[in-house]
Amino acid sequence: MLNFTVGPVQMSESVCRLGADQVPYFRTPEFSQVMLENERMLLELAGAPAGSRAVFLTASSTGAMEASVMNTLSAADKALVVDGGSFGHRFVQLLEIHGIPHEVITLAPGESLRAEHLAPYEGAGITAFLINADETSTGTFYDMGLVADFCAREDAFFIVDAVSAFLTDAVPMDELGIDVLITGSQKALAVPPGVSVVALAPRGLDRVAASDVRCMYFNLADALKNGERGQTPFTPAVGILLQVNQRLRDLVEAGGTQAELKRAAALAADFRERIDGMPFTLLSESPANGVTALAVGEGISAKELFSRLKDEHGIWICPNGGELAETVFRVGHMGALTPADNEALVTALGQVLSALEAGE
Repeated sequence: MLNFTVGPVQMSESVCRLGADQVPYFRTPEFSQVMLENERMLLELAGAPAGSRAVFLTASSTGAMEASVMNTLSAADKALVVDGGSFGHRFVQLLEIHGIPHEVITLAPGESLRAEHLAPYEGAGITAFLINADETSTGTFYDMGLVADFCAREDAFFIVDAVSAFLTDAVPMDELGIDVLITGSQKALAVPPGVSVVALAPRGLDRVAASDVRCMYFNLADALKNGERGQTPFTPAVGILLQVNQRLRDLVEAGGTQAELKRAAALAADFRERIDGMPFTLLSESPANGVTALAVGEGISAKELFSRLKDEHGIWICPNGGELAETVFRVGHMGALTPADNEALVTALGQVLSALEAGE
């Protein structure tokens, strides 16, 4: 199967081989060394400032989102959150669940974030800003420089879900003043799902240290303390973390963040050029490199495209849910994909479209 979904994504041979190995016991110096390496390399690739730390959680990325909210925000905050799709709305839900006072900027699917959206909140006492850098449900990469400038002016604590943006679009923590950066194993890290990461700049660490979080599993202070010795408070996803180590090594050896950003951008551009003339339109006003969201032409079902590509051609694309289920599908540009894979997908899309037009 060729995997063009947005997670899990196509994995490299070196990562896949590790998945076949026996999982070792983890309370050892050897595994501690792996975890210390993982933290160092992850922070390097994230462009984290000096003094930053990273926590690896055995949880989906939603777990990392919730841990970030629980451990760094409180009822004393006034948060501003961008809701431009299902993942932005997830931040809204988390703020509601944990009783964090907040305001919401609601955007239409694929709509860009602009200065006029932020203007009403200038000088309004915003203490925290939460955004999905790449709103994965619509393939929209927001203007992170615009948000960074707002946060700097307002001295707002800056939380970024970079689950799809990390290693596909530029989200350098130090340059943008990001206090908390979230990512997950199943996106551009291109290993199996099950691990999420919370990278904390010094201001993030200060908030965690001052937090009165009432939770055992998602207590980041506890995780950070254990991380000093390269361990986790509870049993981690040992096999996946070994695959993370291999993938991080491969990324560093291949040229690091800039090389991977360039590769993702080229892969996205190649795919979009190949579909020119097909009955699809880009959903997003500011398309992300990691994922292309496409609205289908009249009389075409996005659900049927997904099913026929999967069943007849052995290719996965990514369906959408909710009100976009029939009209939008997504194509990922993360992981071990190549322009030749793009060619195979576009050829298969053409064959499915021809069959649909012929009533087959």
